[in-house]
Amino acid sequence: MDYIHDIRQKVGHEPIILNFAGGILTNDKNEVLLQKRSGMNKWELPGGAMEYGETVEGTCRREFREETGLEVTLNTFFGLSSNHIQHYPNGDVNQTIVTFFLVDYCKGELNPKNGETIDLKYFSKENLPEIFNRQHTRCLQHYFKHDFPYFE
Repeated sequence: MDYIHDIRQKVGHEPIILNFAGGILTNDKNEVLLQKRSGMNKWELPGGAMEYGETVEGTCRREFREETGLEVTLNTFFGLSSNHIQHYPNGDVNQTIVTFFLVDYCKGELNPKNGETIDLKYFSKENLPEIFNRQHTRCLQHYFKHDFPYFE
């Protein structure tokens, strides 16, 4: 299943609304796991688009497994962002609704060898790289301020 691909086949580059889910996983130093995406060569939180019939919780767990190699459990709801229009280099335009969770490591090893990931690395607040997406930047700001749950 590839919901976005199927929709884009029908509507081309026209603006659409998409739902995403992702999470914040930290190590024992309170560093946040970030993923460098292969499509854009930029850093962001692990997560991705919901498939038809999936829940946001299921999406978050699936995306972590696919993009990082890690199985995670959802600890708590963290935030919701729905105020962002994303323009992609290929001409696609989306309004993205992202549900973020705090997640806990369950099992597995970091594995950046998949079609969506170039690198996986933990970053401290002081050492954050440039983040691709404003919604992810805002999520990280809320996290490091201990300001959650949040809605934007």
